[in-house]
Amino acid sequence: MTTSATSRCALLRWQFDLTWSLFEYHLERLEPGDFLWEPAAHCWTVRRAADGSWVPDWAETEPDPVPVPTIGWLSWHIGWWWSVTLDHAEGREPRKRTEVGWPGDGKAAIEWLRALRTQWTAVLDRLTEEDLDGIAPFPWDRDPEHTVAHMVAWVNAELMKNATEIGQLRLLRAASTA
Repeated sequence: MTTSATSRCALLRWQFDLTWSLFEYHLERLEPGDFLWEPAAHCWTVRRAADGSWVPDWAETEPDPVPVPTIGWLSWHIGWWWSVTLDHAEGREPRKRTEVGWPGDGKAAIEWLRALRTQWTAVLDRLTEEDLDGIAPFPWDRDPEHTVAHMVAWVNAELMKNATEIGQLRLLRAASTA
């Protein structure tokens, strides 16, 4: 029996690509009405502001019970944490949560998420094994206990979680209208 060692960079990229392919399955099937569908009375969504922009519901302290998010809110949430992670990974001043807006409709949100994927894969493609050992700039605020490898694994896990939530909401809406 032969075994071959897989680099951490290759393994993390493989995991990301797998997660993205599962997410893409749902992105390709989302309908415009899916984004703002509220599956429960207690929801977080994105709402049109007076200036025409979209503002996500938010609380500085997580409420109990946690509101059920809409697909619109989840797509904004992914865009927010991913944009800020990219800012850190690229050495830019990270945006504040309030500076990351939702694009405004399903098609634009999907294009935004796909563009973030393209930017992230560029980061992944240039990471070296040595880079993975550096202190993570985010989301642990340069805590020496967490490395860049942890940050990349966190992105994979967060994306997997949010993609699953979007997929489940998409399926629930489709089942409720069938």
